[in-house]
Amino acid sequence: MLAPVHVDLNALFEPGRAEASGWRRMPAVAREAMVATSHSQATRAGLRALERGGNAVDAALAAAAMLTVCEPGDNGVGGDAFAIVWDGEQLHGINGSGRSPGRLDGREASEYGPTSVTVPGAVRLWADLAERFGTLGLDAALGAAADAAAGGVVCTPRVGDKWRGAERAPMPAPAVGETYAMPELAATLRRIASEGPAALYEGEIAAAIAAVCWLAEEDLEAHRSEWVEPLRRRYRGVDVCELPPNGQGVAALLALALYDGLDPDLHSEIEAMKLALEDARAVVHDGPLPDDLFDEERLAGRRSLVGADRTLDASFVLPRGGTTYLCAVGGNGMAISLIQSLYERFGSGVVAGGTGIVLQNRGAGFSDDAGHPNALAPAKRPYHTIIPGMLLEGDALLGPFGVMGGPMQPQGHFQVVRRLVDEGADPQAALDAPRWRVEEAGYVELEPGLAAEAGDLRARGHEIRIAASQHGFGVGQMILRLGDAWIGGSDGRGDGYAGAI
Repeated sequence: MLAPVHVDLNALFEPGRAEASGWRRMPAVAREAMVATSHSQATRAGLRALERGGNAVDAALAAAAMLTVCEPGDNGVGGDAFAIVWDGEQLHGINGSGRSPGRLDGREASEYGPTSVTVPGAVRLWADLAERFGTLGLDAALGAAADAAAGGVVCTPRVGDKWRGAERAPMPAPAVGETYAMPELAATLRRIASEGPAALYEGEIAAAIAAVCWLAEEDLEAHRSEWVEPLRRRYRGVDVCELPPNGQGVAALLALALYDGLDPDLHSEIEAMKLALEDARAVVHDGPLPDDLFDEERLAGRRSLVGADRTLDASFVLPRGGTTYLCAVGGNGMAISLIQSLYERFGSGVVAGGTGIVLQNRGAGFSDDAGHPNALAPAKRPYHTIIPGMLLEGDALLGPFGVMGGPMQPQGHFQVVRRLVDEGADPQAALDAPRWRVEEAGYVELEPGLAAEAGDLRARGHEIRIAASQHGFGVGQMILRLGDAWIGGSDGRGDGYAGAI
């Protein structure tokens, strides 16, 4: 038996490796259909759904279910989900976020633990998408994921590294290359496949969830997804589409609107994002946006705060969180942008006994300010981080995109769209380009690929740090129209790929 080749796994996360070739990664190109996810097994699950005759939504649901097994710290049956669907002619948005308990009895939401849990909405969203747009059925979407949870999947370097850093993981982190199984989750997935979403929102599983947190069984039974009209804002000829609140997609649209009028440089990008994040945290809640948010007079006033040689001391509190994002397109012109999450790594840290379901801690998204529109109230949805995106050109589909990662999500959307529109980058190049991230402490963190910009930014007053970890900059996916074909990319910071048929 041959001895294994020694692989320095720690080197996988070292920034700026000198031995990199200097050449770029090619985008994927396909004629009929494509799936892009952050994990290879999830992409394969989506492709198999397409090969069985399914459409883009069927592929996305199969991939989404598989990701609950392959990336268990970032998403799961106990979390929420959002999606935007292009049905070939028009957009449809669906908000799959859950609410706080209908009865609070004086209790306050916490960051973690039983009183951080909100109703998990992902399963209901899966079922609603399957019923309205799918062709194979929810049961077909869950089969491969259930088999993987029962038989085990191999831990990748990225998943293992994040798992080891999770404070509330319900089981020890597997080593890279080690197979881990989740038999209780497998049984739950099979039960949902056979009984539908009622298997989670009623009966034994609902009782198990209610037994370990502040939710009541009635809260789970009452949960419904909400079909919504996506927000749509044009940026230099491309319509960028995001879901309305309670998600933070409006922050990406605000950043683009503010930047379109400032000097085109990295300093202006960062300052526009600061203003957008500040605005979003002030107005996003479980309700409509202010009518004047995008009025040109108001935007001009906000832009006037940006100076060429000074930095804004914007005041905002950023959310945290971990997420997983995927997208799929089909030969019939259908496209879907889907994102799901437990919020922080392994969410609340609370597991519903006997089910394998890790419950999210979205209750931490409520504001501590009792007078804020995002303050906790009964049966209310909190400020939400996860945001799927879609791009249109006039009335025609360009394609789905997204960048996961808590506070990085609107920042990632802004940067990826700008690379695409302003620089003509293809999807893979736009995703692989180095990113920056505004932090609530006031500093800006740069990926190593932007280190050369640090001197100029410091001269303008920015506190700059060069990142030592890639995890804070998100993982994105994108698929766009290319004539009669598709061109797509999968973020090199993740474990996935854009696969085609």
